[in-house]
Amino acid sequence: MTAVINEVLSAPRQLWRGFTDWLHARMPKGLYARALLIVILPVVLLQSAVAYVFMERHWEVVTYRLSAGAARQVATIVDIYRTFPADADHKQLQRIAAMDMTMELTILPKEPLPEPIRKKSLFSLLDKALTKELSRRVTQPFWIDTGVPGNLFEVRVAMDDATLRIRASRNQAYASNSYIFFMWMAIASIIILAIATSFLRNQIRPILRLARAAEEFGKGRDVQFSPRGAREVRQAGAAFLEMKRRVERAIEQRTTMLNGVSHDLRTIITRFKLSLALMGESSEAAEMRKDVDEMERMVEAYLAFARGDGGEPSTPTDIGAILEELKADTERRGLTAATTTEGEPWIVGRSAAIKRLLANLVGNAQRYGKRIELSAINTGASMVIHIDDDGPGIPVERREDAFRPFYRLDESRNQDNGNSGLGLAIARDIARSHGGDITLDRSPLGGLRATVTLPL
Repeated sequence: MTAVINEVLSAPRQLWRGFTDWLHARMPKGLYARALLIVILPVVLLQSAVAYVFMERHWEVVTYRLSAGAARQVATIVDIYRTFPADADHKQLQRIAAMDMTMELTILPKEPLPEPIRKKSLFSLLDKALTKELSRRVTQPFWIDTGVPGNLFEVRVAMDDATLRIRASRNQAYASNSYIFFMWMAIASIIILAIATSFLRNQIRPILRLARAAEEFGKGRDVQFSPRGAREVRQAGAAFLEMKRRVERAIEQRTTMLNGVSHDLRTIITRFKLSLALMGESSEAAEMRKDVDEMERMVEAYLAFARGDGGEPSTPTDIGAILEELKADTERRGLTAATTTEGEPWIVGRSAAIKRLLANLVGNAQRYGKRIELSAINTGASMVIHIDDDGPGIPVERREDAFRPFYRLDESRNQDNGNSGLGLAIARDIARSHGGDITLDRSPLGGLRATVTLPL
């Protein structure tokens, strides 16, 4: 029993959840569109409610009152026709109908009334109101047609010896100027929406400027930004500028510290080299020189990784030219290389850092492969660069570990074989500082594919 009750109660919840999911999927995702919807929806609902009240209440009341007046005039014509037989040719009655009632009266021979009009028309409210009012005031059979061409309505009343055909303007029985209300409502809605759209655009523009500034700063580019807009937006802009200053100050302090460390370490290594030079030529001195050179390379690599390339300004960079240089370097090493470029090769970034990024990846491919293919594709939103080799590759479960500093892979692809093991880590750090990233996959050549994605 409890399971049945729970199932019955869960059905409405599932329906409601399905409706909310359907509505959420179709709602606009942007702040501007959502804010505009918040403004439009109440206006539309309010105008719809006013229109409903007007149509169903005011318009109906006015139409009934006008129809009642027209019905009284028709009833008066019928009474005059019936009670004044002295007016044999009915000239006076036609004159009174035309001059005092603005109605056209025609005396037709006795004939059956037409069949009632069943088709719904635009003037169904007038049909209903006029029929009701005539039924209250006219005892003879009658027939009405509210759709007569020329903005007229027609009433036929069956008398004992004739049929009275009465035509009059539809405005006498129908509130036909309702279009003025709808025009006023439409114009007012357009004006309100225009004001709301202009206001919202001015409010959204500072938020978009802040988003662009944050994006540019994330890509390592120079940012010229000053907070504007509403108080809350200015507060967010000021917080962004404060964060930017702190990040830049931290980078500057780190760079200054590392420059000092680099200077001290280089001084010690230089002393080692000088001492070894004074020792003369011997097998022990040669081994020590080899160790000192390796230590110097490792220190330079560590400092480069820690220091980064944050001080270099962003400038237009030709990716195609860099790939051609790397191709030439690869061929000088006796390896096979090829390059392809699709689309515009230029991006905005730190040229030296991007060249170092690609050089690290190509150098990694040069150590383990004999054939290298370099390709760059401009997708319109980003520059996608592939470095393919035919080497042993890296297992899927170890590819992410390859980016970890000082991480040792297996001997088939050992990053510490003649280098510091920081090449991929430095490359990814540079890519991410530009707002991009690097991924590893299997190459069509059978080895490793390194894919660099840099936003334009």
